[in-house]
Amino acid sequence: MGILKKGLTCRYEVGQAVRIAIVGGGAAGFFGAISAVTHNPSAKVTLFEAAGQPLRKVKISGGGRCNVTHHCFEPVELVRGYPRGTKELLGPFTRFGPRETVEWFEKEGVRLKTEEDGRMFPITDKSGTIVDCLVAAARKRGVQIRLGAKVKNITAVGQDAPEFEIELGNGTREKFDRALLATGGSPAGHRFAAALGHTIIPCVPSLFTFNIKDARIAGLAGISFEKVHLTLSDGQGESLEQTGPLLITHWGLSGPGVLKLSAWGARILKACNYQATLTINFLPEYKAEEISKELSDFKLQNGKKRVGSEKLFSIPARYWGRLVHAAGIPEETTWTNVSKKQMSSLLAELTAARFAVSGKGIFKEEFVTAGGVSLKEVDFKTMQSRICPGLYLAGEILDIDGITGGFNFQSAWTAGWIAGANMAL
Repeated sequence: MGILKKGLTCRYEVGQAVRIAIVGGGAAGFFGAISAVTHNPSAKVTLFEAAGQPLRKVKISGGGRCNVTHHCFEPVELVRGYPRGTKELLGPFTRFGPRETVEWFEKEGVRLKTEEDGRMFPITDKSGTIVDCLVAAARKRGVQIRLGAKVKNITAVGQDAPEFEIELGNGTREKFDRALLATGGSPAGHRFAAALGHTIIPCVPSLFTFNIKDARIAGLAGISFEKVHLTLSDGQGESLEQTGPLLITHWGLSGPGVLKLSAWGARILKACNYQATLTINFLPEYKAEEISKELSDFKLQNGKKRVGSEKLFSIPARYWGRLVHAAGIPEETTWTNVSKKQMSSLLAELTAARFAVSGKGIFKEEFVTAGGVSLKEVDFKTMQSRICPGLYLAGEILDIDGITGGFNFQSAWTAGWIAGANMAL
């Protein structure tokens, strides 16, 4: 790959050793470091990671498989997966999106596969494949990786073209021409950004399951629904809707539909202390009158059969029994003895079942936050700060977050690559 790419202007003579500090050894940090030396092989890039191991989130993501990206190569469609950052990411995705991500990993010897829901994983199904690839790519290009190197402070020295002084936990200080903050959602990274003049949007959790205690789902962990329509209400007039798969867990409800709601409703749910009402339509592809007719016809044709043992539609059998009970229909009742009121209740349980959300859970080992550096203070053509020249930002330190499915990693690869390309030239 050539040193210069379209749209980039070189600020240094070819061969000049610009000094670059990467603070944070996650997905965005490593990709930023790799991009910098790819675009300027003479750049002196040092990556600081406080932990003893790099890329910890990459290692545990996707249940240990690493959901690298999402199979969506059209930027206009891709940005719809970001509750925060939709407008800002459109341009960056046209320059380095999932297609470029897939191509980059393949050139480094890692092939990806696409699953039915669009998620993309390494064909090995091992996140270690991605970790090893990134570490090897960085070292091969001459990036100095310093693990266990906790950054204590970052200071900008100078005005128009400041140097950045990095103070480490052991008291040593080093100077650099450019700095990339890629510290994820850590408080330390936000503290660094704030000290350099940035506004920090308060962080709240995103991507989590709903804690729900309800007799209808108790003991049914593992039962799933292929497609439901969800409506979340906070009781104060705010509501959100999503359609997608649903999964019953030991603690309540999860699945892509719930996770999307948690992302889009991150701030609403935080404001109501995760006390909300979730209304579920288990049959979103049917009109209410169609369902009512189906129930009435079934009643006429199967009058002697028990309601609880003769399920309709695609409702799992074990859950059918629960919703029949919730509709006020005794277990031994036959269809011919179901009253109009009970039929109405049954219809409501199928199309508008209400559940009380009493708290939030977690989504496996992953943790995503909504919040971070204000997007107004970043130039998304370069990922450079509009507040502090020479400072770049990428990854979850920004007020950007995506839904589940590889979206968060893709924004990290994209921002890291663009930041590295621009800070090195």
